[in-house]
Amino acid sequence: MRTFNLKTLSFFVLIAFFISFSSFLEPCYARKGGNKQHWRKKQKGYGGDHRRSVREDSYITPEETAVTLGENSGGVSNVFNVLDYGAKGDGKADDTKAFEAAWAAACKVQSSTMSVPSGSVFLVKPISFSGPNCEANIVFQLDGKIIAPTSSGDWGSGLLQWIEFTKLKGISIKGSGVIDGQGSVWWSDSPKYNPANEATYSSLDDSALRFYGSDGVSVTGITLQNSPQAHLKFDDCTNVQVSDISISSPGNSPNTDGIHLQNSQNAVISATSIACGDDCISIQTGCSNVNIHNVNCGPGHGVSIGGLGKDNTKACVSNVTVRDVQMHNTLTGVRIKTWQGGSGSVRNIMFSNIQLTEVETPIVIDQFYCDKSNCQNQSSAVAVSGVNYVNIQGTYTSEPVRFACSDSSPCTGVSLDTIELKSVDEGKQLSDPFCWEAYGVLKTSTVPQIDCLKNGKPSTITHSGSSDSSC
Repeated sequence: MRTFNLKTLSFFVLIAFFISFSSFLEPCYARKGGNKQHWRKKQKGYGGDHRRSVREDSYITPEETAVTLGENSGGVSNVFNVLDYGAKGDGKADDTKAFEAAWAAACKVQSSTMSVPSGSVFLVKPISFSGPNCEANIVFQLDGKIIAPTSSGDWGSGLLQWIEFTKLKGISIKGSGVIDGQGSVWWSDSPKYNPANEATYSSLDDSALRFYGSDGVSVTGITLQNSPQAHLKFDDCTNVQVSDISISSPGNSPNTDGIHLQNSQNAVISATSIACGDDCISIQTGCSNVNIHNVNCGPGHGVSIGGLGKDNTKACVSNVTVRDVQMHNTLTGVRIKTWQGGSGSVRNIMFSNIQLTEVETPIVIDQFYCDKSNCQNQSSAVAVSGVNYVNIQGTYTSEPVRFACSDSSPCTGVSLDTIELKSVDEGKQLSDPFCWEAYGVLKTSTVPQIDCLKNGKPSTITHSGSSDSSC
């Protein structure tokens, strides 16, 4: 029995030896499992010394395998660099066609990136990056600098913008780059600016960057400066996100709004610094669900809703929140302005946690807005209701509060809570608060005392073509 066991054991050891030796002679193949190794015998003449050992010559990493598969399947990069399409980037040559070509390529690829690299300056004439036939979620990666032409012949006539993105789904502009409108050449053609007369139109009515008819728009990180007029516009857009950008032009540059919203819904503007010659942020008709917070404004004209209702038009703005904003050396702080003769409504507005330094008039509702020397008196007006002011504090240089509301459509639902506005001349009140046909409630005592606000609601309201329901 012992002999049988020894012979049996020797037999199994011998079989195991042959199996092991046999497997050593066989080629190695990739095996299934979580810790794969990839082996491939190179063909003679394919590179390297084919006489080297199989292990040194044939090991292919998973990364190399992926690259090889991409090459064999004709894989294409989703990054389209304008330099690869002929852009010079020297600030002198016209790079417009290179930008158009790079966009045409990026447009065809979902989630692609059009790259404007750092270290170069690109001269680009008026250009439109257009859909709606483009794929979704394109990124315009701006790390270099784009400059506008300064010759009027390069602009043509009738344009509304210099750089436009239109009818796109999911478009993002991001990076550390600069868009420079070189607007000073146009500002010099404008009438001398007078704060009492905002009709200071330049010979060029163009914004630097405009988005039109797009959904899912994001602008982050970039700098816009010296636009001929408005720096950043959103027209007929939804789901807009603006954050961590800088906008800059001189305080005396005419009509250079920072951010302009019109007919756009669900917009968030945050962590942004704006210095300009007009409204830091302008909210026009057709806007709703707009949230503005953590913005630094000045110089400029503050944050404005309007002007609305010009030329007897209907205007509708609702659900706007402006909070945690700092303003310095601005014409106004938070303002609602409407033209006589308009219709529609402004409602559900919140201004909160606004810190002001040397602002001419911090709080304004003006239903008699007029940007020229003489405007005709009209009875109808855009209705203003549900406007809340909470924790508005700082210094003013002219008038602390001005509520100039319509006789036919008084302002209603105005509430004031924790208002503390002091004259820059310490101990001297430059002007009393002004109210006309403004109704609402003082939730706390105010500085200065605002006793001109009427309690409750007006006994009768003659809207004359203006009502909340019209929106």
